[in-house]
Amino acid sequence: MLDFFAIFSKGGIVLWYFQGAGVSESFAGPVNALIRSVILQERTGHSSFTHNALSLKYKLDNEFELVFVVGFQKILTLTYVDKFLDDVHLHFRDRYKNELEHKGDLKFLVNRFEFEDDFLRLLHEAEGESVTKPQKEMRTYYKSQKSQKTVKSMIETKGGDKGKEQTSKKNKNAKKEGIKQRHWSFHRATKGGFGGMFGMLRGLVGSKTLSQRDMEPVLEKMKDHLIAKNVAADIASQLCDSVAKKLEGKVMGTFTTVASAVKQALQDSLVHILQPKRRVDILRDVLEAKAQRKPFVITFCGVNGVGKSTNLAKISYWLIENGFSVLIAACDTFRAGAVEQLRTHQRRLNSLHPPEQHGGRPAVQLFEKGYGKDAAGIAMEAITYARNQTFDVVLVDTAGRMQDNTPLMTALAKLIDVNTPDLVLFVGEALVGNEAVDQLVKFNQALADHSKSDRPRLIDGIVLTKFDTIDDKVGAAISMTYITGQPIVFVGTGQTYNDLRSLNARAVVNALMKA
Repeated sequence: MLDFFAIFSKGGIVLWYFQGAGVSESFAGPVNALIRSVILQERTGHSSFTHNALSLKYKLDNEFELVFVVGFQKILTLTYVDKFLDDVHLHFRDRYKNELEHKGDLKFLVNRFEFEDDFLRLLHEAEGESVTKPQKEMRTYYKSQKSQKTVKSMIETKGGDKGKEQTSKKNKNAKKEGIKQRHWSFHRATKGGFGGMFGMLRGLVGSKTLSQRDMEPVLEKMKDHLIAKNVAADIASQLCDSVAKKLEGKVMGTFTTVASAVKQALQDSLVHILQPKRRVDILRDVLEAKAQRKPFVITFCGVNGVGKSTNLAKISYWLIENGFSVLIAACDTFRAGAVEQLRTHQRRLNSLHPPEQHGGRPAVQLFEKGYGKDAAGIAMEAITYARNQTFDVVLVDTAGRMQDNTPLMTALAKLIDVNTPDLVLFVGEALVGNEAVDQLVKFNQALADHSKSDRPRLIDGIVLTKFDTIDDKVGAAISMTYITGQPIVFVGTGQTYNDLRSLNARAVVNALMKA
């Protein structure tokens, strides 16, 4: 009996729909007509609408910002539809209240509302009640009011009755004119009112092919938004350009806005960027190296003052917690106090993990040769010592250096060339945007330029420090991974050794897209 029943959100996301047996025509046309002619015009005083051969009944849910619409052939008289619409509305919102309260996640729940059994039960009950309800007895002519009128009352008189009729006609005309002159306005008393609910629906279009012109204003806003969240300006532009190329010529869904299509495409691209194809799994790689009876070597590099030594100590703690022994190689032979800083971390780490927990030897040892020595040579000696003493991991600390310092970049390239570490990690701050890109590009370029190898080693991964200080301005994560194609292996989130996390790509993107 019903042609369709659809439930969709304020953003045009269809959460669930039912199509009657034998109905081949899509419900998109009638629903789009309802949206354009009634909802967008805020003509929501009535709950019914006619489109071609269909009658539509609809109900608005302001709390969860949903629309419930039922469609059926207008030649049918379905007395149960209003009550059925109410029953479905109440049952759906009661059953899925928890999901509906997280409106931002609705797009991930499309086609996941298992509602068909409940819907068909409610429909069966409604149709059953309609059949069993006693029909109202039709009055015969003799019981009607018309039969009680006298012949005299039906004859037009020259006086009063005609005057009454003329007065009645004037009143009717006046009412019509009043309707024409009336200006509708809607007072939005609450944030969740019709205005707030359907403001997003104003961009709804039917099946439409996207053009560059359609997307341009939306992409411009998106680019400004990304830059405000600390994404490097050039990268924000490149991201928006790639989204435009990806969407141009695509046919939009029936209920999709240009803004939501662009936003979703950009969001998907950002998640893809933060989840590179090459995944760094340090624990697995350490176990493989251990099986080959050699230490797993990680070299840390970066500019001055980004927290390189501190995050090296955090990674030491993480490795010890996972049952591995660590040798720290003090290869920053330029900065005064660098060796002493590492020695302080070594003592603290060993106090947290006493020797008796590690076969009688300290969990962390420091290998150092003082200042002014060749860093590449010290790293080589440390790796040899670690192999002989069966350490699981060697963490090589290097001097902080600016990306355009040629002598120090040459020394770093030599250290990596000579010792061929298993992993080269760049340590950078989450606070910087364009500067982070410049640092990474020049570090990689310098490693390539100053290497004597035909296949120079570049940066394998990123440690992003001070991630707890940036709120939702997480754009540096996008900038760094986009420019290198390498993953963010860790993020530093505080001052203690425990404050080290893996990057949650979706959480970062959600923070980035937040208004």
